[in-house]
This record gives sequence, C-alpha cells and structure tokens, in this order.
Amino acid sequence: MPIDATLPYDESNVFARILRGELPCSKVYEDEHVLAFNDIRPLAPVHILVIPKGAYVSWDDFSERAQPEEIAAFVRAVGRIARDQGLVAPGYRLLANVGGHAGQEVPHLHVHIFGGRELGPMLA
Repeated sequence: MPIDATLPYDESNVFARILRGELPCSKVYEDEHVLAFNDIRPLAPVHILVIPKGAYVSWDDFSERAQPEEIAAFVRAVGRIARDQGLVAPGYRLLANVGGHAGQEVPHLHVHIFGGRELGPMLA
C-alpha cells in the first residue's frame, strides 16, 4: 500500500528491521552510511535496493535532513554498485518512489537499481 512520505519515520518498517538485523537480506554492498541488497521480488535480472542507514522516509526527507557525508556516501554507493555489477556500459535504471502517487510502499528512502536487460520505456 502506498505511503504518505510526509509522515514521521516508522521504526517498524521492513528496511529498519533489516538494518537492525531482525530480518535477513542478500547483501550486495555496505559501508558506514549505506546498505544495498537484492530485492526479494526482482523485476529485472539485476534488482538491487540501496538504502541509507539513517532514518529517512523519502528523498525529500533525506535531502533536507541528512548530513553532507551521508548524501555523498549514498550517491557514491549507487555508482559503485552499478560499476561492480557491470551495468554501466549496457545501461541501468535508478528509481526512487516518493509518496503515494509514485507508489512508495516502504517508508524508508530507497533507490532501486534495475539492469541486466533492456528495460523499455520509463512509464507504462
């Protein structure tokens, strides 16, 4: 169910539980500020979720409240993961849903990295 990205952070969301080690994930990358893991319901041959370790609901929330080092680490992690996965030359897509109209389902900022095949038009 899409969420309202203006609501306060919900500590019980699935990504918060993954960060606390309460739920497993298939980790692809981790550093001080970022965790990335394979999506459990992939929509492409490569479908990785990249999340900040801080409690941010959406891109808007993150861009307003995160420290510069968190923002830099997040952006750099997305690029590094794409390179490590061999996605740069053939191409890949980044997707960050924000709020109900965009279909955001988990109230924790996350970026989807899709790749491994031709992805088609941006919106259907």
